[in-house]
Amino acid sequence: MKVVVCVRRLVNGEINPFDACCYEAALRLEDAEITLLSMGPPSVSEFLHGLTRLGAGNAVLLSDNAFAGADTLATSYTLSLAIKRLSPQLVLCGRQTVDGDTGQVGPELATMLGYSLITNVMKLESRGGETVFETRDGQVGAVSCPSLLTVERINTLRLPSIRSRLGELEIWDADMLAADIERCGTKGSPTKVISTFKNSQDRRKCKFIPLSELGNVISEAMNKPRLETNCNVAANKLKNAVIIGASPLEFARSISESVTAWNIDSAEKIAERIKAESPEVILWGSDPVSKRISAQVAAMLELGLCADCTRLESDGRTLFMYRPAFSGDVIAKIVSRTLPQMATVRTVSANRGRVAVGVGFGAKEYISEISKLAEKLSAELVSSRKLVDHGYMPYSSQVGLTGTSIGPDVYLAVGISGAVHHIAGIKASGTVIAINPDKDAQIFNYSDYGVICDAEDLSKSEFSIPVV
Repeated sequence: MKVVVCVRRLVNGEINPFDACCYEAALRLEDAEITLLSMGPPSVSEFLHGLTRLGAGNAVLLSDNAFAGADTLATSYTLSLAIKRLSPQLVLCGRQTVDGDTGQVGPELATMLGYSLITNVMKLESRGGETVFETRDGQVGAVSCPSLLTVERINTLRLPSIRSRLGELEIWDADMLAADIERCGTKGSPTKVISTFKNSQDRRKCKFIPLSELGNVISEAMNKPRLETNCNVAANKLKNAVIIGASPLEFARSISESVTAWNIDSAEKIAERIKAESPEVILWGSDPVSKRISAQVAAMLELGLCADCTRLESDGRTLFMYRPAFSGDVIAKIVSRTLPQMATVRTVSANRGRVAVGVGFGAKEYISEISKLAEKLSAELVSSRKLVDHGYMPYSSQVGLTGTSIGPDVYLAVGISGAVHHIAGIKASGTVIAINPDKDAQIFNYSDYGVICDAEDLSKSEFSIPVV
């Protein structure tokens, strides 16, 4: 079976972690003839060629000045031309890149190729002559070819053996792909970044409290009224905005005089309705289904799509979309050059419980005690990436840029340092309470309350726990 694995080199020179999992998953399949596919400047060739030592027979780098500056739609178009030329039965993409964090390329690419799409794959293996998959939401089945799968962080990429050999490397330019230059790179990108600035909006003002007050603070936070969004109302609103599903309503009201709600439907039906009614703006939620369908619609209609927006503005004609990038360190201000202007907005209603308790590597010896605390609070127990990487907690519990995002009313972080990758997954939380023995821990910069103590002190404490 011919398999194409799409990989991306990050700014730090490493392979995107989700793509690394794709590659490892492909290497474990029986009779897989693997070709690595990447897009970038000529300097990426050494990185890509080196990856063939792990087992891929071939690698193709798409490199041309015409490809530079591509957004997700232009990237997907260029990759699709190469994949059509390679004609694989199976294409594997990471769920997202950790620098862009849009999750759009996989669905857009599958749509352009006409391949079946399976997202959020948690398990992939050869069984009885078939390739069998299991997804995060429990879907299980055999892959029908041709298909494109987006893969979660489900494994660890192997290291090359001493006797490993390099595979073949080819570099393809726009002419070799017979590419329409108007659809590539900056020219073919319907979304445009017009400015960037350092992200300070996720920081919170932390109030330090003694451990004895923790129970009261949790109780008060659970009963505290909570706004769904922090939307700033635009001075000059657009005439009308369409929302897909109910969750983007407050965002739409902030930038539009009138809001029309459409039910979540198939990408084909929504695309047909867009062509028939020509709305000015379409907003989608941040749930996995909305993210997948919105990307498919963008590919079908060649529309710009800005992902995971935390803020919207309007001058009465143009929608200005703000989204975090580079693990949340930077906020980008983006416009779309196509109509309707489309965005997914960060909503909390789709992934929200009352309380979540997060445990970090610093509390690894007290997971059992923290789990009992979570039970008393009727809370979901989640974890940091390092705890998962060392085998203490399952990947399904991981919160952060390479895990899932949560938005509980109360998030209790125990022994979590506050790395930006974890913060990216808890931004939608109502009240954040951090417990850490290091008073200078980064987590306190993103918390509403802080308790300076370790997990052992917490496990031995007798503060009152509110009954949920």
